[in-house]
Amino acid sequence: MEECIPAYYPVCCHTDRVKQGSVFVAVHGKKENGIHYIESAIDRGASIVVIDQLAELSVATQKKIEEHKVLLLKVENTRRALAQLSAHAVSYPARTLKIIGVTGTKGKTTTCFLLAHYLRAAGKKVALLSSVHNQINEEILPTELTTQHPDYLHLFFDACKKRAVEYVVMEVAAQAISLDRTFGLEFDGAIFTNFSAEHAEFYEDQESYFNAKCRLFSQTKKNSPIFINADDQSFEKIHALLPQAHFFALNKPNSFLQTTLNSCDWNGINLTVNETRVQFPTLIGAFNAYNAIAAISLAHALGIDLSTLAQASKTFTGVPGRLELYQLPNGARCVIDKAHNPSSFDAVLSTLRSLTDQLIVVFGAGGDRDKTKRPIMGALASHYGDFTIITSDNPRTEVLSVIIDAIVLGVDAKNKYKVCVISDREEAIRYAYSISKKGAIIALLGKGPDEYELVNGVKTHFSEREIVQSF
Repeated sequence: MEECIPAYYPVCCHTDRVKQGSVFVAVHGKKENGIHYIESAIDRGASIVVIDQLAELSVATQKKIEEHKVLLLKVENTRRALAQLSAHAVSYPARTLKIIGVTGTKGKTTTCFLLAHYLRAAGKKVALLSSVHNQINEEILPTELTTQHPDYLHLFFDACKKRAVEYVVMEVAAQAISLDRTFGLEFDGAIFTNFSAEHAEFYEDQESYFNAKCRLFSQTKKNSPIFINADDQSFEKIHALLPQAHFFALNKPNSFLQTTLNSCDWNGINLTVNETRVQFPTLIGAFNAYNAIAAISLAHALGIDLSTLAQASKTFTGVPGRLELYQLPNGARCVIDKAHNPSSFDAVLSTLRSLTDQLIVVFGAGGDRDKTKRPIMGALASHYGDFTIITSDNPRTEVLSVIIDAIVLGVDAKNKYKVCVISDREEAIRYAYSISKKGAIIALLGKGPDEYELVNGVKTHFSEREIVQSF
């Protein structure tokens, strides 16, 4: 089979993807400015270079452009130019696809996986763009971002078109919208899962973060189904902006589908949806009931009947790194979850707290990310946990001890006796196992499906699964 996504791109913003004849778009990023890589791009074969109209090039760069007879284009917005040129290079394949966008602070990944599962169950050819992995029909592809850069996205859409895909289900991060990664795309349906404080490292305030997420709706085609969470604190605000939107909820009379949560325990989630019994053996937590009904609602709006959805729900295998469950030799259970912000901590830990009389929490906080959430997560973990171990989680360019100190700062004085610091994450996990007893739950939070540790720009292999499975 033809390579799904080529190693080199016709249009790109990173020199690693440049080939003979490529268009190199010099984007000014948060840490790097693309104009500093123009000479490297030319050495690799770029024939056209696109820069911001206000960019100032060095004498050496200008000379290289002239010597190699490279066409220099100046534009008002390089990010939007990257999206437009990438789409044009492969003849706008997104226009042939039905693209569903899912945004929200938490729940995006599970909702996307569920929706893709339902569409496949209905006989559709489906692609998935998520923070866990990307997928075209049965082919799994790696991913490094929640929402990829447009040079990748349009090659992905082109591969979907060549493989007769009908639907693409994609996570849409607020930052991706703000950075114009989805510029020019039109969505055939959208879900806003929920909203809570996050990404203070990127947005000047939470209003800006909220508004960025809501921009997804302006890219949704007229009369396409949009679903919002009527039980979320953001509902009234979004509903005022989008009075035509449908809503999903539990036990609310005007929901698109009348839904009751019957039970939620180790046996999974049991719902009644418009008098149809729907069971999810692999999902736990009331928050996942919302992800489930969001996906069911949109799938039903797209024409899939409830009996098909109910049958498909029974075969849903879950999402890697989302409440991923392991039974341990000593009778304890381990749960690996991506939770990395206060709202996710609250949802996951409150669920696990109700299922055990010994909850051990192991977590850290990512470096170069929202610093305001660190003490809040420390407070939540020590509140719910019987014992909490604070450790490393991709410190990136920050000093690990500084991150840990910020987390500890949030621990209430009355809970400090049940908190310890073990900087080495593997050692922390092994210690958690050593103190666990039968029936305990060890919650490993933050990494989810990611199998690496990132320190000072160096990424090394680190797999929580491998550690847990070695017990």
